[in-house]
Amino acid sequence: MTAKTIMVMGTSSSAGKSLLTTALCRCFARRGFRTAPFKAQNMSNNAAVCAGGAEIGRSQALQAVAAGVPPVSDMNPILLKPEGDTRSQVIVNGRPLQTLEATDYFQRRTQLWPHVTAALDRIRDQYDVIVIEGAGSPAELNLTELEMVNMSVARYCRSPVLLVGDIERGGVFAQLLGTLWLLPAEDRELVVGLIVNKFRGDLSLFDSGVDILQQRGGVPVLGVLPWINALRLPEEDAVALDSPADVDLDRLTAGAAPPELEIVVIRLPHIANFDDFDPLAAHPGVRLRYVRMTSELGRPDVVILPGTKNTFGDLQWLRQSGLAAQIERLSKQQTEVVGICGGYQMLGRQIINPDRVESGVHNAAGLGLLEIETVFHPTKQTCQVEFEMTDDTIAPGARGQSVSGYEIHHGQTRSSTPWMKRITEAGSDLAPADGSYSAEGQIWGCYLHGLFHNDSFRAAWLNRLGVSETAGSTISSQDELQLSLDRLADAFEQYVDFDRLMKLTFEPNSTQAANDAG
Repeated sequence: MTAKTIMVMGTSSSAGKSLLTTALCRCFARRGFRTAPFKAQNMSNNAAVCAGGAEIGRSQALQAVAAGVPPVSDMNPILLKPEGDTRSQVIVNGRPLQTLEATDYFQRRTQLWPHVTAALDRIRDQYDVIVIEGAGSPAELNLTELEMVNMSVARYCRSPVLLVGDIERGGVFAQLLGTLWLLPAEDRELVVGLIVNKFRGDLSLFDSGVDILQQRGGVPVLGVLPWINALRLPEEDAVALDSPADVDLDRLTAGAAPPELEIVVIRLPHIANFDDFDPLAAHPGVRLRYVRMTSELGRPDVVILPGTKNTFGDLQWLRQSGLAAQIERLSKQQTEVVGICGGYQMLGRQIINPDRVESGVHNAAGLGLLEIETVFHPTKQTCQVEFEMTDDTIAPGARGQSVSGYEIHHGQTRSSTPWMKRITEAGSDLAPADGSYSAEGQIWGCYLHGLFHNDSFRAAWLNRLGVSETAGSTISSQDELQLSLDRLADAFEQYVDFDRLMKLTFEPNSTQAANDAG
């Protein structure tokens, strides 16, 4: 049977589409439906690696977890990974196609659109319900003929559409009604419900607002969702770092001790996969900040250089901003310095780029804090991996334990002090070991994304840095993720008319009935 579909669109970026798609995946799955997410085109440097090595957007991987199914490339057939202001690496069906300027990309619509429809058709053959996520706004009038992710997808599969407005940023009436009025009639007929998202305060104060939206929009309001604090779910992209972090009220107990450790993550211009550090941010004994200028750096206990989609460009930025000099100075004052993936490459003596991958730069001097050298290659390494810890220097007591995660990078790094041995079978292009550290273990790095999601390693490393065992959480990172997903779904079902939404999804003739009722 071909799966039913329900599509979530927003009035703008960051309206909450990804989160509500995640909630829907969880809600349908909890009712026993075989459920999968789908987003035709995503733009983000926060990527995930599927079991077969395919890259997809982090949000689709999270949605798959919410649905209880393994992530696959058909859930996100096109992923754009920005390398500069106007160019992105284009990932098609999980594999790099090429890097294109924005104007060139849009000219490829005829070539790329069949990949979108074929992926959607394949995934609909395997599941009961597909929850489809849009991007940006469906009312971007200048892109109507070019877009491959909003109404073009809804029209293709005749999917009912939920339109989400963000009340926190203000102007929610203009957002929702303006979007409806700008849509052509055939597209407007597909919109079966409105959701007002991120409401803070007494929900009853918006009762009259619901009436106004329904009267003027002709579409029922299926719910008003309150702001859900401290969900601790991976963010879709770095836009989330522009807003101050939410305060987790559950952690502000009377008399609670201040954090024992301050960690700074450098907010590189092309930062990638920064959900690597979510378990550290959630630890009650840790204060984690993202900084992008020297005046914000201070004197932290740890500085982390994260992954990046443009190692050479961000290395140059690091020097121009003055942060490189500050990091080198702090490293001499016993501040721990850590590099993950692209950040690991930057810590070395030099990066050689004979094929001009990601950049026209042939080679660049690194920060020289680790005795390593990296050579970039055109072939991109993407794989899920498991390593055995072969050294206790970084995380005392962890020798012999396994850590898992994923690799996603160009190039190989030569190290004389690897501290992890590959357990998963190594192909010809995969190094048998990973990682490097300085003599005292104060400066170290590796390629492994997801390292800090390994509870035993994280606890051992933090313990070496003086974070007490009692300050840690007794729940694993994976269990905490599942609890957050359930809390999100619980809130969705409490504040959204899910029975009505189910009817709109499964009854083909309910779309017009919903609009008539509105």
